[in-house]
Amino acid sequence: MSKLQIVWVYPDLLSTYGDRGNMLILGKRAAARGIPAEMVEVRSDQPLPRQGDIYLLGGGEDGPQALAAERLRADQGLSRAVDRRAVVFAVCAGYQLLGKDFFAKGEKFAGLDLMDISSDRGPSRAVGELAGECDPQLGLPALTGFENHGGRTHVGPGARPLAKVLAGIGNDGSTEGAWSGTMLGTYAHGPALARNPDLADLLLRWATGEEQLAPIDDTWPQKLRAERLAALR
Repeated sequence: MSKLQIVWVYPDLLSTYGDRGNMLILGKRAAARGIPAEMVEVRSDQPLPRQGDIYLLGGGEDGPQALAAERLRADQGLSRAVDRRAVVFAVCAGYQLLGKDFFAKGEKFAGLDLMDISSDRGPSRAVGELAGECDPQLGLPALTGFENHGGRTHVGPGARPLAKVLAGIGNDGSTEGAWSGTMLGTYAHGPALARNPDLADLLLRWATGEEQLAPIDDTWPQKLRAERLAALR
């Protein structure tokens, strides 16, 4: 089996609220199943690897987000990855970048136009616990995470919401996140994949082409999930 390449995109610009942990979780869950994987961190002054299997984007402040959009458009590596159906998992600012446009520093910026979403500013900042009932097509249990963002995201007909909001704001107080093909975005920090091991395994299944992965001991991730979801009740 060739190595699974997990690419952490621009950690110097997009890395807040523990989102780097998503890369570590994927690597650990792959290793626990004997799936060889390498984790590659690519700074914004470096070209993106063209043959990555999973590309991860995290959260970031307005200035770094706008700069990341500019450099990713110039690099074109992420667009080519999407064309060949590589897996993309994006959080918060990284999620907004996948869409047609977003607001940063009071201005509208062009996104990467990889997913049928667009983002603008909401009436207030969304901060706190986030939970949602995931799209049944994904076969996932409830989403849990932490959100901290001022944006609101509108999902067009070319994408599907990731979840129906049970607590928090997400996209707009009704839906949270979006997915299309093998791209998936969310406002959930946490890091999201530590709280949502089934979501991590979905990304690994997409990347490997495996319909099922060998079970592993999820005692502690499930304890974390239960504690966080119980706190909302």
